[in-house]
Amino acid sequence: MVSMRGRLVAGVHCSHRSARIVVCDGDDGTVLRQTVVRFADGAHGDPVSWLRAFGEAAGGGTLDGVEAIGVTAQGHGLIALDGQGVVVAPPLPQDDISASGSAAELAEELGGPGAWYDATGLVPSHTTAVSHLRRLARHEPDEAARVAAAALPHDWLTWQLLGCPAELTTDRSDASTTGYWSPETGTWRDDLAERAFGRALRLPRLVAPGEAAGRTPEGVLISAGAGAEAALAFGLGLEHGDVVVAVGASGAAFAVHDEIPLDAGPALVCLADATGRRMPLVRTLNAVRVLRGAAAMLGVDTAGYDELALRSTPGACGLVMLPYLDGEDVPHLPHAAGTLTGLHRESMTPEAFARAATEGMMCGLADGLDVLRRNGVPVERAVLVGVGARSAAVRAVAPMLLGLPVAVPDPADSARAAALGVARQAAWALSGKPDVPAWPRPGADFTVLSDEDAAIGTAVREQYRDVRNRLHPEAAAADAAPNPGRHRRN
Repeated sequence: MVSMRGRLVAGVHCSHRSARIVVCDGDDGTVLRQTVVRFADGAHGDPVSWLRAFGEAAGGGTLDGVEAIGVTAQGHGLIALDGQGVVVAPPLPQDDISASGSAAELAEELGGPGAWYDATGLVPSHTTAVSHLRRLARHEPDEAARVAAAALPHDWLTWQLLGCPAELTTDRSDASTTGYWSPETGTWRDDLAERAFGRALRLPRLVAPGEAAGRTPEGVLISAGAGAEAALAFGLGLEHGDVVVAVGASGAAFAVHDEIPLDAGPALVCLADATGRRMPLVRTLNAVRVLRGAAAMLGVDTAGYDELALRSTPGACGLVMLPYLDGEDVPHLPHAAGTLTGLHRESMTPEAFARAATEGMMCGLADGLDVLRRNGVPVERAVLVGVGARSAAVRAVAPMLLGLPVAVPDPADSARAAALGVARQAAWALSGKPDVPAWPRPGADFTVLSDEDAAIGTAVREQYRDVRNRLHPEAAAADAAPNPGRHRRN
């Protein structure tokens, strides 16, 4: 049996802000060194800048002695390449909605959202690669005529590390985000990519979990890599019943699961994880942007905002914010706006406003957990990550409003968790063993939810639901939908 003790592996995470490298002991995942290089302003969509940042992060001996590397990157943004591998069209920013019309057009062509979900585990949106293909073909025909291959950021970075061989590679988790991959067969739906673009394209070779994509010209093994959320889940070491609640500008809740939910609404996508399982995921459009907007209205910084929110009592003196600032996916209200109700003299205070914004955001994420539950996903504990998890007010209300024990990893641990996940995957590929390396999960204790806090949380959520359902009756209908209790097996 091959021992991994003392053998070095690395994980590379190229987010929309920076390139991060962690170097770990392949046996137990101990982080031995790490570097982070932030992108220049406006360079988050420039693949050459990613490569330059990686090179800077890898300098100074960071990768000395490393035998295997795994790569993850921002999960959105198609990279279109010509026949020589030159980037024809860089990825669109996540907040660029120019592919929204293409997404709606594609959904209609295939027979509606349900047909897309059945085929690919998701419904195209403005961030989905299949929508970007249609947008490119429709609105940039000269550039589209030059395109020979389609990739995602993680695919492109892996290809660069491998020395730009004849074929690109990817893994099932990133492939599952494209809108032209089948969760049933685990293979590409070339017909859907061709439907979107109007002609056939070269797609990356799919590399199985635990296998290698190849070796660099220097002989370093490169693993399959993973999508950003899949890498995060793997790095956090999720167990049965654990759900990641990621609080960024938008929100997400996801878990590792064995089955494909059959009856999903528009909020749920069924991605693949980094190990061969499923990863149901729900996104909310409004998370930290709600807190930032509220803080700006109050004229305070982050610390001042938290102080105000924590000075108010639970329920914000009856003040309720529905935080649908940019519409919302949970519930499906694409054209809604945020609302504030329950104004009384006692609730017209900065403290109540800050508390209502925080509770409204967390109730929206709790609605996302309900979508997972309705689709048969066990929801027993929550791991809170993202920039929003640094907020003292968010950490205080999360256990009550999610109704779960909540762990909040140290910010340094959560920031490197995705890189740690692909480092773990690199160790798996290097070992040649069928079993996933048993690395310990990042240390973070789960809160114990008291009966009193649970009752308070239930009351606040009922107050929120009452307002939500009165203003948006369609949300009440979604809540009342029965759990189908049926799934598709692999």
